[in-house]
Amino acid sequence: MALTTKEKLIVLIGPTAVGKTKTSIHLAKEFNAEIISGDSMQVYKGMDIGTAKITIEEMEGVPHHLIDIKDPKESFSAAEFQLLVRQKISEIHSRGKMPMIVGGTGLYIQSVIYDYQFTDTPGDAEYRCTLEKRVKNEGIGPLYNELLRIDPSAAKNIHPNNTRRVIRALEIFHCTGQTMTDYQTCQIDEPLYETALLGLTMDREKLYGRINKRVDLMVEEGLIEEVQMLYHLGVRDVQSVQAIGYKEIYEYLEGRTSLDRAIEALKQNSRRYAKRQLTWFRNKMDVTWFDMTEEEDYDKIISRISEFIAGKLERKSN
Repeated sequence: MALTTKEKLIVLIGPTAVGKTKTSIHLAKEFNAEIISGDSMQVYKGMDIGTAKITIEEMEGVPHHLIDIKDPKESFSAAEFQLLVRQKISEIHSRGKMPMIVGGTGLYIQSVIYDYQFTDTPGDAEYRCTLEKRVKNEGIGPLYNELLRIDPSAAKNIHPNNTRRVIRALEIFHCTGQTMTDYQTCQIDEPLYETALLGLTMDREKLYGRINKRVDLMVEEGLIEEVQMLYHLGVRDVQSVQAIGYKEIYEYLEGRTSLDRAIEALKQNSRRYAKRQLTWFRNKMDVTWFDMTEEEDYDKIISRISEFIAGKLERKSN
């Protein structure tokens, strides 16, 4: 259902390690904003280091939402995210503040901004059950290969281990004859909000270097111990620990790889994820991009971003 009066919304997106956290705090202070996490994994309690979750100190007093709201054994969907975020946007406006979504999970953010109706998505419980049985017997590989053949665009944006989303994409094709990509595209129209949608980007080699350094820092800060804690608490075979940063360390804990190889796999998977994020946002959303490569020009870049937001929302900065 479209909103009769569009609420204003800032959306800051970009690949992992590009500098969204630092920039978001600058902008939140300037535009009197509260931040809503747009990261599908930062909702989980106890998963702090591997998700690069913002710390209390880094928040600098800026209110943050949708962080630490789920137990790692619970599932979390784009539909639930959509509902919660839309509620938060209205709550934040009711306090006279500006809502700002910050994150990198493309479908989740897209589902909020546009009139995306999850309830209308067709389903077939019997077919879904058949696919789930196939996963148990054959593993996810054959189903993912089917999705690659049917809908390569969707497959590229779904991790091969994300069983739930692979099955969902195949189920939509089974029910409608349309790929999930086509089905989603048909639903997207004008934004529901008066949105300033901006993205941060960076020279690829520099970004990959930052990702590698971030992983090394995560390990120094206790990533292995964090994953061990989840493992010993019996958090297994659930959505949360399929996340990059956790599944690689799980393979080490289960004796399927060495620690060095697990860390290298984590770096490689993070770099690939960053590439997928950029591709997804450029193909799916009308983003105004700001290049963060030249760090010495950071203040100038922030100034340009602020001007863009103020102009887009017809709102003078404080």
